[in-house]
Amino acid sequence: MDTGSDLVWFPCAPFECILCEGKPSPGPIRPPNITRAHAVSCQSPACSAAHSSTSSSDLCAMARCPLDAIETSDCSSSACPPFYYAYGDGSLIANLYRHTLSMSSLVLKNFTFGCAHTTLGEPTGVAGFGRGLLSFPAQLATFSPQLGNRFSYCLVSHSFNGDRIRRPSPLIIGRRDGGDEHGEFVYTSLLRNPKHPYFYSVGLAGISVGKRDIPAPEILRKVDATGSGGVVVDSGTTFTMLPASLYNSVVAEFDRRVGRIHKRASEVEGKTGLGPCYYLDTVAQVPAVTLRFAGNDSSVVLPRRNYFYEFLYGEDGATTKRRVGCMMLMNGGDDSELSGGPGATLGNYQQQGFEVIYDLEKQRVGFARRQCALLWDSLNREKN
Repeated sequence: MDTGSDLVWFPCAPFECILCEGKPSPGPIRPPNITRAHAVSCQSPACSAAHSSTSSSDLCAMARCPLDAIETSDCSSSACPPFYYAYGDGSLIANLYRHTLSMSSLVLKNFTFGCAHTTLGEPTGVAGFGRGLLSFPAQLATFSPQLGNRFSYCLVSHSFNGDRIRRPSPLIIGRRDGGDEHGEFVYTSLLRNPKHPYFYSVGLAGISVGKRDIPAPEILRKVDATGSGGVVVDSGTTFTMLPASLYNSVVAEFDRRVGRIHKRASEVEGKTGLGPCYYLDTVAQVPAVTLRFAGNDSSVVLPRRNYFYEFLYGEDGATTKRRVGCMMLMNGGDDSELSGGPGATLGNYQQQGFEVIYDLEKQRVGFARRQCALLWDSLNREKN
């Protein structure tokens, strides 16, 4: 489930995933009963959307339609050509189909999705929840605006321990009775991005470390006409990526406070790529970190585990290990390299332990602290 993309796709047999060693396996692939009769035509707006709004005549030519069909723009009998789709860390080639999709008691006819036979670093398929024509919420909204215009998820805590039993994270489609009855959500307004319309972009005014407010650069407060700026709320990216100027200021203030109490663990930083890191020979004392959004002048205080990860560290073969803690915000690169796209990304590590709600009717995103595993249990009790 990915709010940073707008395509729903499945792996279809025969399926090959290149450079997927060590990634989660989808298990035995049972492809849906897809036939050519379910292919989307060149003439469909969905085909143009999959090919980044390429004209139907170009799509007809790509599909090798007869010339008279291209000249008369009659491509209804020709299948949409295969398309290429890329993520930050992988890509795929897929064909576009329509079929009935069943989820619990919900049945969506003529649901449009990609069927991929070859991918790079993408072994399991993705449900795109972005703002594009092909996304799950957009297609659901044509069936029921009440369902498609609002959804939320609540991400259980990350674990880097492979032996730990992983609890499910609930995904809630539509309006939930009592979901915001006490007004505990903190909302910020969505921004429109003309170049990347499928992103959920918000404005960031600054980040507070303890009581010190660090203003965000102008690029994070709004989105300009070229599509530059704003912060993308992305369930599919792990860590929050900040432009170098803001990241360095946050790190400097964090280190000024924590470095007075705990020794810097430079060796750990070099080995893990995280930083700043500290040896925790006493109880960790770290300042609060608060995200201050530009929309509605709203603020979200992050739980400590969302930005400071504690673990035991020791070289291979070492008999003793020391407790270490590292800040989990990332440097997204030099500010000058961010033109033409988002200025920052709010990743899922920083979203854990919150119910994040996307209210597309009122064009806003909200955050409320939750115990996500308990929310999962209560929702399933209500369902049963």
